[in-house]
Amino acid sequence: MNPEQIDRLIDEHFRFEATDDVDGVVASLTPDAAHQVIPSPVGPIRGREAARAFYARLFAALAGEKVTPVRRLYGSDFVVDEVVWEGQVADGSIFLCDGLGGPVSFRMLHVFEFEGELIRNEQVWCDLAAIQAQLGAAARGIAA
Repeated sequence: MNPEQIDRLIDEHFRFEATDDVDGVVASLTPDAAHQVIPSPVGPIRGREAARAFYARLFAALAGEKVTPVRRLYGSDFVVDEVVWEGQVADGSIFLCDGLGGPVSFRMLHVFEFEGELIRNEQVWCDLAAIQAQLGAAARGIAA
């Protein structure tokens, strides 16, 4: 895929995420797609049904308000995408902060790999220290 096609696919994937459209997100993945949020107590997952369950939980735990692009680097069959995410956390357990919630802003790095015109691998790296600091995890003695 060329950069314009990649941008279209990733931007559509992000629109599905922004609107809590689980079916849309899952449709943007290959049937055996690998997905991992780092750090996450869930660990790596594989396949559309596992992704469906993950995104249903994620959408219940987070409400995004704003995503600010920082940079996007292109390879032959991959992209590294950096953004600043802002929103509300309802269930901090997805960030190893059980029982905590509130507004957060943090850097997020996506590494996407493609197969045809679908995503076959998505790794999401979150700035856990920034999230935990904003949710007050350190003050409550919760650590990763």
